[in-house]
Amino acid sequence: MLPEGERGEPNVRMPQSLIKILVHVVFSTKDRRDLIPFGLEPRLFGYISGIISNNKGRMIIAGGTANHIHLLISIGRIDIGELIGDIKRDSSKWMKQYVLDFYWQRGYGAFSIGQSQVPSVVRYIANQKEHHDEQSYRDEFRALCRKYEVEIDERYCWD
Repeated sequence: MLPEGERGEPNVRMPQSLIKILVHVVFSTKDRRDLIPFGLEPRLFGYISGIISNNKGRMIIAGGTANHIHLLISIGRIDIGELIGDIKRDSSKWMKQYVLDFYWQRGYGAFSIGQSQVPSVVRYIANQKEHHDEQSYRDEFRALCRKYEVEIDERYCWD
């Protein structure tokens, strides 16, 4: 029997649904053009963090180069495609204040990770600029797809 509440009625516990899904998201500018100025990155990532928060998620870290970004996000009950659509649409509009011909590529990569992988993914994202001294975005994306066992059709991957 449950203990009584303030008015003498039984305490009824409400069930909870708790969800935490960690996702490593990667996408580039259209045609991988260098359209993200280094000095604008913190403001862009702050803006994207707000979009994620408005969708009841949390950005753990963002990083990238002048032609692509990586996001590590924690989400609950939201469709990942809908969230990424919001991120790309709204941040593209915001970026056009600074770069008139700014566009993101149409596609993206979204890879689930476990809690134990967070530190290594955070380091990976934080070191993007150094990482790309040695590897192109295309090679990096191919490697991520291999790592997460995602098949890609390159005819539709590089817009």
